Amino acid sequence: MRENKIRKIWAGGGTVINGWLAIPSSISAELMAKQGWDSICIDMQHGAIDYSDALPMLQAISTTDTTPLIRIPWFDPAIIGKSLDAGAYGIICPMVNNRAEAQAFVAACRYAPQGLRSVGPLRASLYAGADYVKHANSTIITMAMIESAEAVKNVEDILTTPGLDSIYVGPSDLAVSMGENAGFDPRFPKVFEAIRHVGAMAKKHKVPAGIHVGSVQYGIEMIAAGYDFISYLSDFRMLQTIASKGLAALRAGKPDPSVP
Repeated sequence: MRENKIRKIWAGGGTVINGWLAIPSSISAELMAKQGWDSICIDMQHGAIDYSDALPMLQAISTTDTTPLIRIPWFDPAIIGKSLDAGAYGIICPMVNNRAEAQAFVAACRYAPQGLRSVGPLRASLYAGADYVKHANSTIITMAMIESAEAVKNVEDILTTPGLDSIYVGPSDLAVSMGENAGFDPRFPKVFEAIRHVGAMAKKHKVPAGIHVGSVQYGIEMIAAGYDFISYLSDFRMLQTIASKGLAALRAGKPDPSVP
């Protein structure tokens, strides 16, 4: 079976730098995958992407050695199974608030006897190899999103869920759940402390932790806080940022050193 690059990096003590796709386009997926990300996630929750978009995007990513992930819209064993059968090498599951939800998520991602996933890998066997079913349980990554005050309270119970490979902080939802404004890179004292606490607990239990960041500076701080998986912006946000800055600079007649 094809190696999971994320597992290899984590096993070597490294940090995974993950790209993010919100635009429903195989061209965008191919372009992003060729930039050298360790992994890249197709966002079926908040992006404009559904399953029929995701399948050719997975095919585009597979022209590189970038590991493909999918964030599902919500916990649903049906879409988890279809995403894995299409060739996703990991699933990011939103709003996992307690151990029972984490257990259900893991079960949906694993073949029996470890779980309840139905066998029928179709494209996954083309991408990963003919021995996919034999090795899928030890290769596919399960990432439970920690994005509420309740999940932070239960983080150790979630981290010790058998078969759960990693956790992933959604900073915007976490901030809103704690009474603050949404957005990347929150520095509200309670939220920032919760994020640092989650990173520390993940290190304590030797479970890789991920987080989505909107700046390089915040990403560097999160690595120092114990995070092993950093998602940086998205194709949508990068396009939005460069277009906005470049247009403003041209209209002002003054170059902006942050854009070409």
